[in-house]
Amino acid sequence: MKKLILILLAALPVYLQAQTFRVSIDAALNQPDLDGRLLLLLSKNANPEPRFSVSDGLNTQLVFGMDVNQWKPGTTQLVDVQAVGYPVGRLKDVPAGDYYVQVLLHKYETFHLKTGQTVKLPMDRGEGQQWNQAPGNIYSAPVKIHFDPNTSNEIALTINRIIPPIKQPEDTKYIKHIRIQSKLLTEFWGRPMFIGVNILLPEGFHEHPNVKYPLAIFHGHFPADISGFSTTPPDPNLKPDTSERFHITGYNRIVQQEAYNFYKQWTGPAFPRVIVIEIQHANPYYDDSYAVNSANLGPYGDAITYELIPEIEKRFRGIGKGWARFTYGGSTGGWEALAVQVLYPNEYNGCYAACPDPVDFHHYVTTDIYNDKNAYYPQSDFKKTPRPAERNYLGHISATLQEVNQHELALGSRSRSGGQFDIWEAVFSPMDKDGYPQRIFDKQTGAIDTAVAAYWKKNYDLTNIIRRDWPKIGSSLKGKIHIYVGEADTYYLNDAVYSAEDMLKKLDNPNCNCQVDYGERAEHCWNGDHTQPNYMSRLHYNQMFIKKWADEVKTRAPKGADLKSWRY
Repeated sequence: MKKLILILLAALPVYLQAQTFRVSIDAALNQPDLDGRLLLLLSKNANPEPRFSVSDGLNTQLVFGMDVNQWKPGTTQLVDVQAVGYPVGRLKDVPAGDYYVQVLLHKYETFHLKTGQTVKLPMDRGEGQQWNQAPGNIYSAPVKIHFDPNTSNEIALTINRIIPPIKQPEDTKYIKHIRIQSKLLTEFWGRPMFIGVNILLPEGFHEHPNVKYPLAIFHGHFPADISGFSTTPPDPNLKPDTSERFHITGYNRIVQQEAYNFYKQWTGPAFPRVIVIEIQHANPYYDDSYAVNSANLGPYGDAITYELIPEIEKRFRGIGKGWARFTYGGSTGGWEALAVQVLYPNEYNGCYAACPDPVDFHHYVTTDIYNDKNAYYPQSDFKKTPRPAERNYLGHISATLQEVNQHELALGSRSRSGGQFDIWEAVFSPMDKDGYPQRIFDKQTGAIDTAVAAYWKKNYDLTNIIRRDWPKIGSSLKGKIHIYVGEADTYYLNDAVYSAEDMLKKLDNPNCNCQVDYGERAEHCWNGDHTQPNYMSRLHYNQMFIKKWADEVKTRAPKGADLKSWRY
């Protein structure tokens, strides 16, 4: 009998013998039934808090995630070996030792979509879709523990804090903030949906009440306020920081100085008088929508182009014509700048796309989604070589594709992590039967879905769309496309640009007359300035592209267009 008991114990699931965490919510928080992603965070360090210590980089700490549904007051949740972890896959594999532990619930809201499906997603609450800073999310104070996966006790943790609302920026003489409810997006999501925008008014706007202005649309990640513009000199008492990315001490002071320099240029003589806007279109999947129509995000492209932009032009005396609008941005913003120019060729008159996200899915970072069978590993009879996802300027690898996607899988199932690959999936993929994005590849194995890849090619592969549709859109696009990327881009985005350039050079009837430029040894996010290092030029998007467009528009404006009144 004793031998039989030992055999039965040995056959028990491992997680019944592993150390686990029992999570409760302090009744004083007065929370209702809750849905969301429960995140357990372990760190070797107390500062910063564990919730700020998880990244794709080499210094990342640990996170484990699990979905919770209808978490009722007074009940608890068990975080055990079933939770998905990063960079360690399971709790049982965490090395024994001392850790600072913290738990956070990223809250989900229920949406009844126009398509008929009901989904649970984390609505943005003004923070730009950041789970560790989202107002209303609840979390615990960090505590130090000793963790030993070979023991079987439970560690009790209590959620007793709530992230407060974010203070909104105030209007100034130059900077304004508006927010409109989108009829199109409200209809799609089944609840009121808004788009915000930060506006930088030109010098002399109030003194020239009869002038109408061009619109400069700066695309990028969620902007809390107009970036890179300050009416005050740098703080002389500012303690210099150290930029790990650029290996520079005092970069915070450089940023402040360049913002003040831009203000002086903006208000000085001869600078083109345009209206700059930075759009806030955070949504339940990411910090922005990629500014296009999508099966999973809804008609953001139409909402921005046909609802938001005309409203801005109406309120702030924009010219209100396609020839008097242009787009620019870097990374996500670079892809958006090119995408809206291509998909709405007559609504914009020039795009300046720096370090754009993949513009050709033969180079989806380092995967060819059309010809590769697996996103994580090249096909081989005997080798299993991980595909890289991130590198530094010397080419040293800091993360693989599998690691980045495992990170996202820990933060959220069903493309709900708020991460880079999940938003590409949410924007580019068709919707599944449950109302969530279809996977382009299996997050666990890396196996690519060829049917989803074909959908991506038809609808969002910008190189393919330009080539395919050139007979229809070429006359509206010639001369408008400018692409810039560093040859050592951190995320290998230069590879897709090489393919795009090869295609653009072959276009005829009409010739594209496009510009593609590369920064030698430059990493993310080089923007076409050969005269300065990347850490400086990245602070000059407005200075560079507003002037460039103001010169180029003379060759692309229709006959009789007003090119003078806004050049006072």
